[in-house]
Amino acid sequence: MKENNNSKILLALLAGAAVGIAIGYFLNSDKKEELAADLNEGASKLKDNLSETFEKGKTIFDNIKNAADDILKNTSSQS
Repeated sequence: MKENNNSKILLALLAGAAVGIAIGYFLNSDKKEELAADLNEGASKLKDNLSETFEKGKTIFDNIKNAADDILKNTSSQS
């Protein structure tokens, strides 16, 4: 069990180092402006998608809440 955890930690460290090296390479290259623009565009799209999904979820929650309130009112009035 301990050996498995050590392997996971080592793998995570190697993956982090690889990502760090890749980011360093791109930031020192001539394409850093292009990379920054792509990342900015991706972050903007993600933000828009999350906002849209949040609003849809909020609407669904409100609909469920209103339906539950109606059921409770009907049940209370029948008693």
